[in-house]
Amino acid sequence: MIPSILPTYNRAPLTFEKGEGSWLETTDGRRFLDLGAGIAVNALGHAHPELVKVLTEQGSKVWHLSNLFQIPQQQKLADLIVENTFADTVFFTNSGTEACELAVKMARKYWYEKGQPDRTRILTFEGAFHGRSSAAIAAAGSEKMTKGFGPLLPGFTSYPWGTDLSDAVKDADVAAVMVETVQGEGGIRPMPDDQLKALRALCDDAGVLLILDEVQCGVGRTGRLFAHEWAGVTPDIMMIAKGIGGGFPLGAVAATEEAASGMTAGTHGSTYGGNPLGCAIGAKVMEIVSDPAFLAEVNRKAGLLRQKLEGLVASHPDVFESVRGTGLMIGLKCKAPNTDVVAAAYEEETITVGAADNVVRLLPPLIITDEEIEEAVARLDRAASRVEAKHA
Repeated sequence: MIPSILPTYNRAPLTFEKGEGSWLETTDGRRFLDLGAGIAVNALGHAHPELVKVLTEQGSKVWHLSNLFQIPQQQKLADLIVENTFADTVFFTNSGTEACELAVKMARKYWYEKGQPDRTRILTFEGAFHGRSSAAIAAAGSEKMTKGFGPLLPGFTSYPWGTDLSDAVKDADVAAVMVETVQGEGGIRPMPDDQLKALRALCDDAGVLLILDEVQCGVGRTGRLFAHEWAGVTPDIMMIAKGIGGGFPLGAVAATEEAASGMTAGTHGSTYGGNPLGCAIGAKVMEIVSDPAFLAEVNRKAGLLRQKLEGLVASHPDVFESVRGTGLMIGLKCKAPNTDVVAAAYEEETITVGAADNVVRLLPPLIITDEEIEEAVARLDRAASRVEAKHA
């Protein structure tokens, strides 16, 4: 008999009833150190007092209005994003998947309005994860994402990670290139700065739009507000979600005026997107995370964590192969099955997240303390010893 919750998840046998900062407590009283942050969502940890305050205050006023009306909280958050990024305009969604849908529509509508309606194809990279919608799985193209869901939405061509697109972008039907600045589900694979710069130059030369997916790597996760800033380039369109809501469902598409020029009244919409409650919380997240002092602390703590993880890898050469990633978006490339490492970490009351390429993701809240970093590595060390004992 099918359960009342559609069985599309292989859930861990853990139930949490409360959290604070980098910690989660189960219903039976165990305290877990959270190095997953809801898959990079809880950027400011659990029950952050400033977010709780905003949630409570706004929640006692008005939650939802729809976009039939002016929404001051939405305007405030849009202004903060525009002030702190390349963007001229923002549309709010409820998720990264919805942000992907709009990014694709925006790129294609741009060329339609330019009198080139045949420019619809979007170039992507293997290993990508852009969401679970029909457009997003077609963009990723992997069998794991697409099997059984055909016919696939046409208009996407996926290339191996790191492929030189010099020739491909010149094709007359290409509308845009879409890439995760740092692949998350794909195994924590940052696009090297020189490759991202080269990709921006290729798009400029060919007149093609560049869409960056910063759903997982954005909002301070890499030590910059958005990961592309490390390379000194800007996209035409950017997808945002996860960390922007600090745990509240919120996403956005940020774009230049030129890239968004086809999106006029009536061309897109969202019933819940940009609601007062979500945007009030998102504005507080942006105010905190965009502070240069906050980002400097993320970078300092990232350096500390990276140093200790390198030591961990060296201490357990049969379990781990290397450390990869940037900022507080770290991947432990494993020799042992990554599922064994995740399970052993649970036994040590520590939450990690698996990924492709036999990688374990560490995506702690950006507010994790030095002491918690020390404790995290100690717990991972004990977890690795469990894995070694299992495979001895």
